[in-house]
Amino acid sequence: MTAYAIGNLRPTEALVHEDVIVYIERIQSTLDPFGGRFLLHFATPEVREGQWPTAPVIIGFPGIEEARAWYDSPAYQELIPLRTKHIDGDIILVEGVAPDYDPRKTAARIREAQAQ
Repeated sequence: MTAYAIGNLRPTEALVHEDVIVYIERIQSTLDPFGGRFLLHFATPEVREGQWPTAPVIIGFPGIEEARAWYDSPAYQELIPLRTKHIDGDIILVEGVAPDYDPRKTAARIREAQAQ
């Protein structure tokens, strides 16, 4: 099942710092061995509800094991300080839903649990 690395990044200073540029230049080579690819990278969100003062990033992986292996890899671990010195953020790894996911089934399970 597809998995994702999702980041809410909050620059603490200008994004044009040399460390950040090096991070961006090198990150794809850390993703390639694990089948990772950017789905969203520093896009400007169209906020419809609440506030979103961050730069969103979403990276897709074939599965959660590949996402974990990428994040824990020596190649990516070496890059992390280049980002974290200049950008605060939250990073999560999460499994996606199955292709046949139906939210109505989830709602039915919640109703059943409430009835007990």
